[in-house]
Amino acid sequence: MLKTKVAVQVISADKLPEDTIMLGESYIRYWKIPRGQHVRLKFGAFRQSVKIIPVAKLLGMRISQSLAAKMGLPHSGADRLHLRLHYKPGTGVLAFGPLIGVLVSRDFPMTPDKPFGNITMFCKELSEACKAQGAHVFFFTPNHISADTSCVQGWIHAGGWKQTTLPAPDVVNNRLTTRKLENSEPVQRFIRETKQAYSTIVFNEKFLDKTEVFDALKSDDSLTRYLPESHSLRSYATLRTMCGRYASVFLKPVRGSLGKGIIRVSRLEGESYQALHATPAGTRKTTYANLAKLYASISVKMKSVRYQIQQGLHLIEIQKRPVDFRALVQKNASGNWVITSIVARTAGSQHFVSNLAKGGTLSTVSAAVAKSNLSSSVSRADTPGRLRNAALQIAKGIDQHIPAHFGELGIDLALDTSGKVWLLEVNSKPSKNDNTPLTEGKIRPSVRMMIQYARFLAGF
Repeated sequence: MLKTKVAVQVISADKLPEDTIMLGESYIRYWKIPRGQHVRLKFGAFRQSVKIIPVAKLLGMRISQSLAAKMGLPHSGADRLHLRLHYKPGTGVLAFGPLIGVLVSRDFPMTPDKPFGNITMFCKELSEACKAQGAHVFFFTPNHISADTSCVQGWIHAGGWKQTTLPAPDVVNNRLTTRKLENSEPVQRFIRETKQAYSTIVFNEKFLDKTEVFDALKSDDSLTRYLPESHSLRSYATLRTMCGRYASVFLKPVRGSLGKGIIRVSRLEGESYQALHATPAGTRKTTYANLAKLYASISVKMKSVRYQIQQGLHLIEIQKRPVDFRALVQKNASGNWVITSIVARTAGSQHFVSNLAKGGTLSTVSAAVAKSNLSSSVSRADTPGRLRNAALQIAKGIDQHIPAHFGELGIDLALDTSGKVWLLEVNSKPSKNDNTPLTEGKIRPSVRMMIQYARFLAGF
């Protein structure tokens, strides 16, 4: 077994000086670490000169409580701490980690048993998975960021949730849920300064909007077959042209999520048009005598909301309920895109969008396709593979054509009744709950994959 993961024992300061680490002989031999000499200890942004003392039969390492405190590691508790290590003789740096920081929108210190509200179980799951893989994770919000970006307040799970001060991490997973927080001065300064000073790597570093995605992918000839015709809606002329070309079109808020604010516009007999509005309570239907009146109504919303107008598609249905597909695509331990999961989502009975928050239901791709009205001339057996291939190609296209670092993407796809695969949208902050049920004590593949990618980025 490679000597890459080491058990860490924290002992009292009077038994071990802060600048001394006791390390098992087998680790020292494996990594060719100088004996009894000072090396440079690295843990995230933390740096300190330490002397390494070999111990013949020690299957781990011992550090003092004062050093553990500087590193933001728990001093005591039932949880046994394991970290990965590597030593680079050329630089004399002994690195432990990876130290992963997960940037979340808010915390609730007054409820320390549930400090992150409805994502607390996911955060605990991630903490448990990190312990298994020899990584250390903490969770922090924009409010935890101070003027000194070398360290940050954060939450760790060690026999319960605790707040502590930790070094700036090796890797940041940006899970902020609003653009306002993401673009705030403290967050942007933290990202900028930690990248520059400590080589911190941030992934999923920004939101994607619909116009940006479709405009970027249009330039790739290998991806245009997945793209419904799509434009930024800025004028009546654009609406009129699209409605003249297609029996129905979708108006989607450029920065929308969870199916909020989507409008489906359909041509009726004569000059009249119908608009279906997605609302939390169901679908609201409005009929207009002509397209100009419909546009006049929408133009009021356009003062505060930018819309993308998209070709309407004849999606496959189950009992007249539209079906689409969510692929979770992540980078793996080698930095390559892989499909972690792909599920079918069937819209609720009173909705024309499939989001789970609006009564949609999950099923396997094969089960949904089997029940759908997909043309009998289309091979149902080939469908899961074609969806997976499309999701992988689109993820690679995002990487190639959008200048930002992404480690996971939620890619929404659709099938029309003739079997053609279409891209609906790409989400750079995919919810884990959209894919597999969250069960106490179970570590999902998507969580393990995120840690493996963080280890790859940090060199562990």
